[in-house]
Amino acid sequence: NYRGLSKYKLGDYKGAMQDYNKVIELKPNFADAYARRADTKLILGDYRGTIQDYSKAIEISPDYYQYYTNRGIAKALLDDYKGAIQDYNKAIEINPKFAIAYNYRGISKFNLGDKDGGCLDFSKAGELGDYTAYDMIKKNCN
Repeated sequence: NYRGLSKYKLGDYKGAMQDYNKVIELKPNFADAYARRADTKLILGDYRGTIQDYSKAIEISPDYYQYYTNRGIAKALLDDYKGAIQDYNKAIEINPKFAIAYNYRGISKFNLGDKDGGCLDFSKAGELGDYTAYDMIKKNCN
């Protein structure tokens, strides 16, 4: 798993995938291997594969909020903003102080035409320390 992570960080995504596949073969209930493979698939543009792997990671570790956020990102990249919002909601339910989930949820709300809801989420994300949310407020909110 660590070798796969090293390969990922060096940009050797094919090598990372091979290592994560081996970890999953040897230890099929190791959520982190699915999550890391999902991250690799995301970089490679395989959003459906990303969702599948994050879903498996969530099945194994249902209380890990970042898995929901990352799966939501993949859903949003497939224009499934409602599905993304459901995942961000779950991440926020588990960890109400996870600023990034509010920011991404705001973007998805905005993409669905809910400007007020998006702006509220950007504001909350900023309050919690995701200062990039203030750029979204300046750009999109009155």
